[in-house]
Amino acid sequence: MNRRPRRCFCWGTAIFLACQFLSIVDGCPLFAKDKANDGEKLAQVLTKVLATQAKAWNKADIDGFMKPYWKSEQLTFSSGGKTTRGWKATIARYKKRYPTPAKMGRLTFDHLEFVALGDLTALVLGEWHLDRDADDIGGNFSLVFRRIDGHWVIIHDHSSSLDESDP
Repeated sequence: MNRRPRRCFCWGTAIFLACQFLSIVDGCPLFAKDKANDGEKLAQVLTKVLATQAKAWNKADIDGFMKPYWKSEQLTFSSGGKTTRGWKATIARYKKRYPTPAKMGRLTFDHLEFVALGDLTALVLGEWHLDRDADDIGGNFSLVFRRIDGHWVIIHDHSSSLDESDP
């Protein structure tokens, strides 16, 4: 009769030790998941988000361009020394600044860098360019993405121009 409780104790101890071992192994570089592969997947997903944005912009569709932005009053957009707070204020700013397809021009993104800041957050750095008939403009941007309800959304956008004008 003493053996049975002892076996339970041994199995319980074995399971506990196995769980402890697996938690150590998970953090060990020799057994770590392929983080580069995870980074490539993140870059592919976020590149697709940006490509969808550029496609909407190039159709003069600001509403479509704004779809990946977090529809929250906590969204922040910083540019030209000012911070706009909230999705409604941000889309209104875009529509005021770019009222016509000629003002919008053709949007492209270049020199993209992707940094995972955790499982649910990422930073994207890059350059934006607007090719327009009257003048071309461009600059740098940094976007903070967060995965909310299974979707990557922009929670903060900081964009700057190469010249003194505000994007």
